[in-house]
Amino acid sequence: MKQIKKNLIIFDMDGTLVDSSTTIANAINHVRHNLGLPPLDAKLITKKVNDHNLNPAQYFYETDHFKGEHETWFSEYYTKNHEMELQLYEGVKETLEVLKNNGIKLAVATNAYRKSTVESLTYLGIFGLFDTIACYDDVANGKPYPDMLLKILETEVLSPEQALFVGDGSRDEMAAQRAGISYLMVNWGFSDHQDAIQSIPELQQQILESI
Repeated sequence: MKQIKKNLIIFDMDGTLVDSSTTIANAINHVRHNLGLPPLDAKLITKKVNDHNLNPAQYFYETDHFKGEHETWFSEYYTKNHEMELQLYEGVKETLEVLKNNGIKLAVATNAYRKSTVESLTYLGIFGLFDTIACYDDVANGKPYPDMLLKILETEVLSPEQALFVGDGSRDEMAAQRAGISYLMVNWGFSDHQDAIQSIPELQQQILESI
């Protein structure tokens, strides 16, 4: 059977496009401080943020589910500090531009809130490269559920077979599987995978071979 060419590449944001480990750890600890909880080690936070086996609200904030005040405090820190702490992984912008020049639609599916997502991508100079963005507060369930991937497909009027999702963790991989979308795992973010793409040039090559 002939392989269907990909018309849409969806990217996870944190740990895939953007090195936001410092900002995420500090923002989570900012929320914990406001809740009267002691800070967590930054390396522990970046290790656990992609762990699909835990309830992140329970683990980070000792509550059953995220609340509005958590989003407010997290975004408060993010807005004040993202310009000092965020950076693109080397080669990301150039790769996105190559894909756009090849007529490929681009999207972001992130468990970050929309406000911080737009601020981050705008500051880093890549917001305008994306056709669609789906964030944690745009859907009923974040990754590892497929909601935001399905929302992107619906917006772009494409089938799962026409899309490819690029991420750096098990939550991303599970979301892709549940949405029926092909998946590529990268290994320069918050995780440590052996069987994964190890560099931006390798990722660009694999994507170009699929379109």
